[in-house]
Amino acid sequence: MELSRFVRLRRPLWDDFEAGLERLRRRPRSLGYRDLEGLALRYRQVLHDHALAASRYPGTGVAGRLARLALEGTFQLSADQGERRRGLTSFFTSRFPRAFRAHLAPLAVVAALFAGAALLGLCLAAVRPGMAVAFLGPQAVGDLRQGHLWTESLVTTTPPATSTSGIATNNLSVALVAWAGGALAGLLGFYIVLLNGFHLGAIVGITLHYSLAGELLEFVSAHGPLELTLVLVAAAAGLGIGRAMVTADDRPRSVALAGAARESLTLMLGCLPWFVLLALVEVFVSPQPAVPATTKLILGLALEALFLLIALGPAGAHGPPAGEVEPAAG
Repeated sequence: MELSRFVRLRRPLWDDFEAGLERLRRRPRSLGYRDLEGLALRYRQVLHDHALAASRYPGTGVAGRLARLALEGTFQLSADQGERRRGLTSFFTSRFPRAFRAHLAPLAVVAALFAGAALLGLCLAAVRPGMAVAFLGPQAVGDLRQGHLWTESLVTTTPPATSTSGIATNNLSVALVAWAGGALAGLLGFYIVLLNGFHLGAIVGITLHYSLAGELLEFVSAHGPLELTLVLVAAAAGLGIGRAMVTADDRPRSVALAGAARESLTLMLGCLPWFVLLALVEVFVSPQPAVPATTKLILGLALEALFLLIALGPAGAHGPPAGEVEPAAG
């Protein structure tokens, strides 16, 4: 049988099975006995089609879709109700790691763009130190000339509660804008990543000019590594939506977009609590001269390691990573 005829004849069944799985995932109580029997029958038919596609049309989009449907069907139909109602612990040990793994490719892309933009900003600031006023303002530049970082105001002038709220709101705003940029095919997310990378590189270059780069790096060491990671992850989550909008596989575009949006939202929800924690660190630890630089660095690396440990945790315990399929059996 030719591939085009195979797809034409069997696609309605695949679409129906995928819709049934979505209904089972969202509203399991709405399915009666007959519905489940029908879903189980279509599941067996999908398994048959998967075996056929794996042997006759390996490497095609059809084979990939059927492998994914077979795996999702196995997971959904074998999971009990208690597992479907897993709570917060399961979110961070199962759903969030699967979503994170599904976005590793776009995360690598945005990380490379960020690094390139930061290097460009650093080089331009080294050549044109006059950029400092445009980036930091005249007051901050005046502080730099006197040997002080603008971050000292977090200790001396601003109440901790106000600082924490402002920092958390600002960081969340940047991340949410980068994530929501997926609705523009990922273009806004790319812009946020490039802008923030260039801005960071330029600020490092400016502080180098005033021999204060060491003090700046000490300030950001406690919160900076994870903060940058979270912004990049948010941009990668948005890019996942953009990718589903501009690329197509065998699934209808609306189905692919709904799946990408669901995984992207999972990724963002997993990142949000960390921004609140980092805001506290940025107020109560980062600017404190009494806290040794080594302690700040250890804290920053520990937070980064903890996040990555959760994000790259053993998500396979509750099913395959989102967006991945097992290799088809020969």
